[in-house]
Amino acid sequence: MNAHDSPIDLHVAFERQRTAAALAPFPAWDVRADRLRRLLTLLQQHETAIAQAIDSDFGGRPAIETEVAEIWPCLTATKDALRHGRGWMKPRRAKVGVWFQPASAQIVPQPLGVVGIIVPWNYPLLLAVGPLVGALAAGNRVMLKLSEFTPTYSALMARLVAQHFSEDEMRVVEGGADVAAQFSALPFDHLVFTGSTGVGRKVMASAAPNLTPLTLELGGKSPAVVTPGYPLAHAAERIMVGKLVNAGQTCIAPDYVLCPKAQVEAFVAALREVARRAYPGGLSAAHYCSVINARQYERLTGWIDEAAAQGARLEPLFDGPARDDARHRLAPLVVLGAPPDSLLMREEIFGPVLPVIGVDSVPEAMAFINARPRPLALYWFDHDAARTDEALRQTHAGGVSVNDTLLHIAQEGLPFGGVGASGMGHYHGRWGFDSLSKLKPVFRQSRLNGMKLFLPPYSPLMRRLLGLMKRV
Repeated sequence: MNAHDSPIDLHVAFERQRTAAALAPFPAWDVRADRLRRLLTLLQQHETAIAQAIDSDFGGRPAIETEVAEIWPCLTATKDALRHGRGWMKPRRAKVGVWFQPASAQIVPQPLGVVGIIVPWNYPLLLAVGPLVGALAAGNRVMLKLSEFTPTYSALMARLVAQHFSEDEMRVVEGGADVAAQFSALPFDHLVFTGSTGVGRKVMASAAPNLTPLTLELGGKSPAVVTPGYPLAHAAERIMVGKLVNAGQTCIAPDYVLCPKAQVEAFVAALREVARRAYPGGLSAAHYCSVINARQYERLTGWIDEAAAQGARLEPLFDGPARDDARHRLAPLVVLGAPPDSLLMREEIFGPVLPVIGVDSVPEAMAFINARPRPLALYWFDHDAARTDEALRQTHAGGVSVNDTLLHIAQEGLPFGGVGASGMGHYHGRWGFDSLSKLKPVFRQSRLNGMKLFLPPYSPLMRRLLGLMKRV
C-alpha cells in the first residue's frame, strides 16, 4: 500500500488477514517457524540494501551503526524465537487449590489473530522486527505501518515482505499521518505503537472505540545519574555512546545527566574528550549520523537557541563547525543551566544535545527524577551496591542499565517496555510472545470430585466443610 490507498483498502487488507486467522486459528509450530525462517532469510539476504535505504532516508547514517543497532539485534531476536518458540507455545501447568483436587489446570497460549504494529522512523527496522518476532512466534497475522519519514526504507520493506510473505500473513502499509490514523482505528486484536507520548495519546484514543489492547513504547526524558566517587571518564564514555549513536535519535538515549555540582566542569571536559576521540573528523566524521530531516533539525536548533537566549551555557563537544544546515548535521552539545521551563528541559530531546545538571546529593538526584514523568530508561553509575539497590527501589523507569547505557534493550531475556508516561506493556523474547498471545486459563474437572456437596439445598455437612475450608 502507498500513501494514495483509500481507507477501504486498509479494511480489505485487515479482513483478508482476519479471515485467514479464523480459518487457521492455532498454527502449528512448523508453520510459525517457517514464517520466522522467512523473516530471517529476508534480513540476511537484504542486509546491505536495508542499510543503504536507511542511510538514504537519514541523509547520512553509517552502515555499521545500522548493522550494530538494528540488523544484528533483529537477527538475534529471530534466532532466539526459533530456538525457544516451540517451548513458549506449550501449555503451562498451573496450580489447583487443595479443595479442588484431583482436578487440574493449565495455561494455554493462544494466538490473538491480527496484530497491528506502528513503526517510528528512528530505528525503522529494529522497532518493526522486535514486536514482529513475538507476533509471528505467537501465531498471529501482522500488518506493519511504516513511517512516512523513511520512504526509501519503507518502500523497500514493502517489496521484500511481499516477496517473502503472503498478504494474509504479513502486510506493509505505507503513508502519512492520515493513513496512520486509519490504521490505528482498525479493530486489531492487539496494536503495538512506538513513538512520542503525544502521538501515543492519539493512537490510544483511536483504538479505544474497538477496545483494542495496546502496547505503547513512548520514550520520555531518560536520566543518567553519576554518583559521587564514580570514575568520570568511564561514565562520560558510556553516556556519550548512549547519546551519540544515531545522533541521539533513540527512545532510550540519555536525555540529561545529574552529577555532583563540584564535578560538573570535569565531567563536561570528559565528555568533550570522549566525543572528539570517537569522532575525530567532527561534524564531517563518516561514522557520525545526521538528523533525520530538516523538520527535526530545525526543532533541535530552535530548542538550543531558546535555551541560550534564556541564559543557558552551551558547550560544543566537537572541534570545528557545530551545524551543517544543508545536510541537517548537528554536533553534540552540552547545555549547562538550561531553565526548567525551556523546551530542552520539558520535552524529550531526541538528538545530540545533553543538559548536565549539578546536584548536591544522591537523594536530590532521585527527587529530581521522581518529580517528573516516569522515563523509559534510567542509567545509574555507581559502585556502591547498596545505594544502587536503594535507587532502584525509590525510582521508576521502564528499564535500567547500571554502569552503562542502552544495553538492557539488547537482552532477549529482559522485557522491554515503559511505565506511566513512557508507555505500557512489554515485548522481547518470551515477553513478546506472551504479550501477543491470549494466555488462556483452563480448568479441567476430574471424574471424581466433591462438587455435589456444594449444590443446593445446602446440607449441614456442606456447612461444616465450609467452616473447615475457611480455617485452613
